[in-house]
Amino acid sequence: ISQNRASIQADKRADLDLQVSLLSEHEVTRLIVLVTQIAKKMDIKDANEAELDELAQDVHPEDVMDTMEKHKEGEE
Repeated sequence: ISQNRASIQADKRADLDLQVSLLSEHEVTRLIVLVTQIAKKMDIKDANEAELDELAQDVHPEDVMDTMEKHKEGEE
C-alpha cells in the first residue's frame, strides 16, 4: 500500500511538473513574440532571424501528451 501511495504521489508530481513546464513554455513563447515585434519596430536586424519564427510557435499540450503516450506505448 505504501508503494502504491508513493507511486500515486510521484504521478501527481510528474503531472504538475508537466503543467508548469507547459505554462512556462507558453509564457516564454509569448515574450519572444512581443520582444520580436518591438525589435522589428525599432529596425533591429536580429529581429528577422529565422530561428525566432520557430521559437515563436506555440507548443500545443495535446501534441506533447500524444507524443509522450506514443513513446510510452513503444516502451511496453
